[in-house]
Amino acid sequence: MNKAIITVVGQDQVGIIAKVCTYLADNKVNILDISQTIVSGYFNMMMIVDTNGASKEFGVVSGELEALGETIGVVIKAQREDIFDMMHRI
Repeated sequence: MNKAIITVVGQDQVGIIAKVCTYLADNKVNILDISQTIVSGYFNMMMIVDTNGASKEFGVVSGELEALGETIGVVIKAQREDIFDMMHRI
């Protein structure tokens, strides 16, 4: 399994989850876990996904997610799980 961490942060608005999940489904990226909160009008979502069956390479998916974020007014970042773990190791 090729896991990745996706974070989405920005002003809350209708359709953020729908647009991100639609993109992932269209590209055969499986959502394993998802957590989202809204604090004082700010939307924050973290997803753990499996990119093993993805129809595109991880770098392409990551770039397209960033571009999607720009179009809907949020910041979307995708990192491979192993890189994420190394960056956050104490």
